[in-house]
Amino acid sequence: MQEKKFIFISGLHRSGTSLLYKILKEQDDISGLSKTNELEDEGQHVQTVYKPAYEYGGVGKFGFNIKARLDENSELVNEINREKLFNEWSRFWDLEKNILLEKSPPNIIRTRFLQKMFPNSYFINITRHPIATSIASKKWSKTSLDELFSHWIKCHEILNEDKKMIRNIVNIKYEDLINNNKEILAQLSEFLNLNIKPSKIEIRKGINDKYFKIWIKKSKSIFTKYRISKIIKKHNSDVEKFDYSLIKL
Repeated sequence: MQEKKFIFISGLHRSGTSLLYKILKEQDDISGLSKTNELEDEGQHVQTVYKPAYEYGGVGKFGFNIKARLDENSELVNEINREKLFNEWSRFWDLEKNILLEKSPPNIIRTRFLQKMFPNSYFINITRHPIATSIASKKWSKTSLDELFSHWIKCHEILNEDKKMIRNIVNIKYEDLINNNKEILAQLSEFLNLNIKPSKIEIRKGINDKYFKIWIKKSKSIFTKYRISKIIKKHNSDVEKFDYSLIKL
């Protein structure tokens, strides 16, 4: 365990974590969890040390539950759980490789815990426009758009606070990964001290536009425009802190 480098990917559901995970899993020196029979091979579902996101409400909700947040002071941090977590994930890693990769959306509020468990860790958080993230998450989460925006802000505020305690962490934007793929892979190569090769995966551009059109339509509809205007008034100033806007798309 001490000889390995660990990479943890975080980011809310529907933020591009799976795409980034697949790109990194392609690299010769990296082993990601594989053949887990779980959705997107997420590590949260193939371990028994801590509870996965669905135990705290799932998509669009887990970040509101204080019990879902884990840090270095958690009672779960001990040598027995460290070995248990490593052994449970190792069933799905190729341990011949020195760099081991795991991704789960709730990692966004658990970076300090994971760093304490695996000190030689590198964290990559991917952030996507809250309009796209929230509308795309709507069908998976029995919450309102207003609550989904609140959740987006809450989780990113927690990450911003926690990353002050993280030794190796970088945040990238989904939009940059899509539109400036070579530059982002070069940035990650430098961050990880690894030559990340161009991906064979198709990078589809313009997916956010679909959600922006829905947002604009809702903002003009007599049935929903008041609700959208309230969301903008309530959340836009917080969203702008993360270099996004609910007005200037």
